[in-house]
Amino acid sequence: MIRNVVTVKLRPDADPARVDALIEAFRAMDCPGTLSYTVGTDAGLREGNWSLAIVADFTDVDAYRGYDADAEHNRLRAELAQLAEGVTRVQLDLPD
Repeated sequence: MIRNVVTVKLRPDADPARVDALIEAFRAMDCPGTLSYTVGTDAGLREGNWSLAIVADFTDVDAYRGYDADAEHNRLRAELAQLAEGVTRVQLDLPD
């Protein structure tokens, strides 16, 4: 199983309505091989946290690569990048 973890630090001037619309659009994605998909903003429990996270689990590397190449995913990713100061990402190969 592959877990994809993305964190985003939004620009201070990022429009909250636009961010909310993007979160809903990411949540609506349904790529083959997706086991779970969680998107949300930081709960504000610690100072200095980044603004938003996406955590997705995929059946295997091919499913992750399909998601990574998906046209809608790339459209949303590009739109989110316009609102971001920074983005981090990591893919973990989790044992079965």
